[in-house]
Amino acid sequence: MRAFATCLLLLIAVTASAAGPPKSPLSPEESLKHFVLADKNLQIELGAAALPLVIDVADKAGIHAALAALPDSWRQIDVLINNAGLALGTAPAHEASLDDWETMIATNCTGLVTMTRALLPAMVARGSGLVINLGSVAGHYPYPGGNVYGATKAFVEQFTLNLRADLAGSGVRATNLAPGLCGGTEFSNVRFKGDDAAAAKVYEGTVPLTAQDIADTAYWIATLPPHININSIEMMPTCQGMGPFTIKRDL
Repeated sequence: MRAFATCLLLLIAVTASAAGPPKSPLSPEESLKHFVLADKNLQIELGAAALPLVIDVADKAGIHAALAALPDSWRQIDVLINNAGLALGTAPAHEASLDDWETMIATNCTGLVTMTRALLPAMVARGSGLVINLGSVAGHYPYPGGNVYGATKAFVEQFTLNLRADLAGSGVRATNLAPGLCGGTEFSNVRFKGDDAAAAKVYEGTVPLTAQDIADTAYWIATLPPHININSIEMMPTCQGMGPFTIKRDL
């Protein structure tokens, strides 16, 4: 069997706050054809087809140790979904916490790069594989308070495109999947540091994307014929759009 490395906590994502799939991109029926490296909830749903791993993506040694300890039948990772990501705070840059900035960089950038580098050589050697990096519309459109979070997601986009340049002709594909407003996860609860009322207000009166919407999109990307590479997908709920330019008057 092949291993389909998905996300929520632990192999790919450092935290359940990430906006990516709370479920496997595979249905239980499809998962019978694959092994899924994921979290304990997927193990309950999928049984022996899922292997939960506890990994902090900010811990480079821990990543390599966990991958080295995989049973032989789980070692071939065909699809890596890098869902490691979190936003912390909404303060303007001159008031934001430097610790928060460093945590976002360590998770959203360094962790993603470390996991990718650990698995990429085997994919290239086999001549097949897929890396799906979870970016964000925050990496495309600036907004007040988005400072370092948006910058980390812009990094994810550019890193993915640079992977494409390096991997052209290798048979290994790479996609940046950039969602917009996504509800039903702990993303905003983490961003507002446990202020559930503030987090709920983000989605008030909206019909946001769901984590399953993102999972379905990742599954579509993963099941395309191997000669097709989706470089980047940006997706938003229909209630969301781009904002106007900020103009400060009477300066």
